Amino acid sequence: MAHEQLAIPLNPTGIWYHGSDKHLSVLYKGTTITQIRGLAEVFSHQPTTVVFTDNGRLYHNGLAAGLLYRIIEPIAEIDIEPHPRTSMPQGWEWLIRRPLRIDLIGSVTVDPAQQITAELLREWGMTQCSKV
Repeated sequence: MAHEQLAIPLNPTGIWYHGSDKHLSVLYKGTTITQIRGLAEVFSHQPTTVVFTDNGRLYHNGLAAGLLYRIIEPIAEIDIEPHPRTSMPQGWEWLIRRPLRIDLIGSVTVDPAQQITAELLREWGMTQCSKV
């Protein structure tokens, strides 16, 4: 399946998320946000590698205790831009152009079922994964 089939349309008025391992109240210009809650949860674990399958399932190697945030102010198209160096499908990652206030949704534990293992790498026909 091509990236295009996993692309999501821009919905500025939808719910926006940010994952981090730090306690925050504001995101600053240049920070990455997403409308995919599961992707923000993955990035909250500070992985160096993220893999997504043809059906959009996410795997990663992050181990940090994560925190999930929701942006709590309106976002307009002028406030965001597509991430210029993403390896994700179109619409998955956006950079913010101004500071945005956020609210903590809660902590995110590492899901062992999402961890990249040697067995998964063999199944995918890989010996290693590229870094994000």
